[in-house]
Amino acid sequence: MLNQTPLWKYILVIFVIGICTLYASPNLYGEDHAVQISAGRNAVVDAQLVERVKNELTQSNIDSKSVVLEGDQILVRVKDADTQLIARETLEKNLGENYFVAMNLAPDTPSWLSALGGEPLKLGLDLRGGVHFLMEVDMKSALDKTLKDSDNDFRTALREEDIRYRTVKQLEDGLEIYFRDQDTLEKAETFLKDRNRDFIFTERADLVLFATMSEQKLLETRDYAVKQNITIIRNRVNQLGVAEPTVQKQGPDRIVVQLPGIQDTAKAKEILNATATLEYREVDIEHDISDAVAGRVPPGSELLPDENGIPQLLKKNIIVEGNHIIDATSGVDQNGMPKVSIKLDSKGGAKMLAFTKRAVGKPMAVVFIEYKATGDRDEAGKLIFEAKRTVISVARINGVFGNQFETTGLDSPKEAQNLALLLRAGALIAPIQIIEERTVGPSLGKENIKLGKEAIAAGFIMVLVFMLIYYKKFGFVANIALALNLVMMIGIMSMIPGATLTLPGMAGIVLTVGMAVDANVLIFERIREEIADGRSPQQAIHFGYDSAFSTILDANITTFIAGLILFAVGTGPIKGFSITLMIGIATSMFTAIIVTRTIVNAWWGGKRLTKLSI
Repeated sequence: MLNQTPLWKYILVIFVIGICTLYASPNLYGEDHAVQISAGRNAVVDAQLVERVKNELTQSNIDSKSVVLEGDQILVRVKDADTQLIARETLEKNLGENYFVAMNLAPDTPSWLSALGGEPLKLGLDLRGGVHFLMEVDMKSALDKTLKDSDNDFRTALREEDIRYRTVKQLEDGLEIYFRDQDTLEKAETFLKDRNRDFIFTERADLVLFATMSEQKLLETRDYAVKQNITIIRNRVNQLGVAEPTVQKQGPDRIVVQLPGIQDTAKAKEILNATATLEYREVDIEHDISDAVAGRVPPGSELLPDENGIPQLLKKNIIVEGNHIIDATSGVDQNGMPKVSIKLDSKGGAKMLAFTKRAVGKPMAVVFIEYKATGDRDEAGKLIFEAKRTVISVARINGVFGNQFETTGLDSPKEAQNLALLLRAGALIAPIQIIEERTVGPSLGKENIKLGKEAIAAGFIMVLVFMLIYYKKFGFVANIALALNLVMMIGIMSMIPGATLTLPGMAGIVLTVGMAVDANVLIFERIREEIADGRSPQQAIHFGYDSAFSTILDANITTFIAGLILFAVGTGPIKGFSITLMIGIATSMFTAIIVTRTIVNAWWGGKRLTKLSI
């Protein structure tokens, strides 16, 4: 018999709609105004801090809905925006500079729903409010760092091959390697060319071999500098507890950073400026540090202060840099003393293994490097950065190790936690400077949400009324499908990790509301044509759906391809629009064809009909 739906299709439709409805439901519970507290470099978030925060709020007569420790941060929920502002100012003042206090919105999702992974839609900066930065990577420093790494690699490789050289000198555009005779130079050139395919080697006068990066190597270095900095900035922001940040590439050397919920640009800059470089260096124990302090610093070494300002004498050669660190966790050793367990990538592990083979029993230092803008600019108008180096840890090497080892000799568990945070978050490949900043207030975000909801509601109601009047009962079926389409769109966007609803995304939803009924209009018009040609109602339904399918599929595929292109080549707002457009096309195909066919078959299928309400 025509127009009968098998049981499995009913189960499929109910299951898909049920899952989407479940994950769309967190958006019904709304959000609480909240204050988020996370630790700076010299602080720790624990149960004692929770009690301190509660006491501070009580003494200031600030009512809070809850104060809970969530992971590495404390979340204080309050009743309204005014209380939120007062709470932030109070806690910021009383907790001091070692803690980051930021305003945020916390989902009020029930715990059972959160346990299933249900979370409300993530809102973009234009809807939630926050700060936006456009940052530029200092490519000169990135190229200098690559040359510096190559300098160390060349020296080590030549020594291991027993090829004697006089010295290696780093220039702005390459490296000069000086030799004592022509035979050794030629031998070194052959050896280095074979090992370093991405360098171009040329002989210069006075027994000098000049090495410069190829064009391909230059492009790869610049691209890697931006991508690695994006990863590290995202890690740092996540470590410091900023909710739902956006960190993405824009152009060849720029990075966009958006921090929803943050209103204090000075505090946001402080978070971003916490990024720095880490180095493992050998401590110079061969020379007297008092002579170095007196001004007689031995060649190949330098004096650097520790966190207390006490000078430490270190070798200039770098063992491993922070960009080779994969993971770092704090804990205690077999003696109950604090430690940090560190894991390096393969390249860093090989370097560490080669060093520790000859340095067992010797001390090794961790150097923390911050890049500070001097205020001066170069000829291209870009800020000039100055590196500030501080020794944050010195530990003795107790045995040979490679990509996994422990740093001990720390004063306290707090110091171990802070060091692990720095190491885990990574090291910038090159300094960055903020070239543009702007703040979006939460009130503007609320206004955008209000206007977006009104636009969606207006479009939705007008389409509902039109379909109901023009197609009668079949229009009612289409309206059910349209409502389910909206629910499915919201549910799917809530399920996708990293998906963010922006103002252009809301425009995509409005557009999808209008487009979603196109398929039903095509189907219903074909049914009308089949009835006009003399077919029975059941035949008209069957042929109407079948014959309209290919037309609907072609139209939606071409629109979906356009959405893919927008997503591939567009930036933030364009991507937001394209995501909602593509999701809307997929859900509208499902609801307009499968869901409406299932409802129509359940309503009219298998019955003897003389006419249809269409």
